[in-house]
Amino acid sequence: MTAHTSGPPDGVVSSQRDWDAATYDRISDPMTRWGAEVLARLDLRGDETVLDAGAGSGRVTEMLLQRLPTGRVVAFDAAPSMLAEARRRLARFTGRVSYVEADLLELSPDLLGDDSPVEAVLSTATFHWVLDHDRLFANLAAVMRPGAPLEAQCGAAGNIAGLLEAVRSTGTTRIGKWLYATPDETHARLERAGFDHVEVWTHPEPTRLEEGEELETYLETVCLRTHVAGMSPHERARFLGEVAAAMPEPVIDYVRLNISARRRS
Repeated sequence: MTAHTSGPPDGVVSSQRDWDAATYDRISDPMTRWGAEVLARLDLRGDETVLDAGAGSGRVTEMLLQRLPTGRVVAFDAAPSMLAEARRRLARFTGRVSYVEADLLELSPDLLGDDSPVEAVLSTATFHWVLDHDRLFANLAAVMRPGAPLEAQCGAAGNIAGLLEAVRSTGTTRIGKWLYATPDETHARLERAGFDHVEVWTHPEPTRLEEGEELETYLETVCLRTHVAGMSPHERARFLGEVAAAMPEPVIDYVRLNISARRRS
């Protein structure tokens, strides 16, 4: 959700695998809002098994389960603290949720066990943390039934460009790795991986926050989490204040990459 995602796994994005899941859960209204919009695109009967690829703290997973009164969800995430938070949130759905702590580049039918193949995949604010989208989409296709829908959203080319410029104005470059892909690149990758009925598009999602503590907490927990991880509290506060001051306004200039496709029959 991380950035839904949701957490960047070792060797894929950053050596900083885990997140501050409790804070993320508290401040993740934007990701939850986007997730609700992506979930609304998913056509469900209500009895399917659905993979939530990057379940994060479970806020969108909870909405998904409400759409599946007799179905199941596989809550998949690389960050242990995120899944711990999700378990607390989703405790009332015991028996209808399974939890898998792993990297999406490790996703396979064996890893999902009896829950594979799934009948749909949902993902929000996650795929940009995975650097190999060809392998990512091939892995998703491998655990999906023929004809199963994929509805997803993540960061697109141009995502947070203004924020990254504010970071550079402090004399540094944002630490971490991510993949903000274009629609054309993504369309081609999905088709190669075994998907059809592919639609990929982008839209801007500028997200305004309150200046001061709210903005700086959001930057620390989400956008610049890896960058500030090794700083002392004093260094971190100073850096976050400098970045916030360099932003023209307290707006995160998100650009979202939307994916709608079906596993080829």
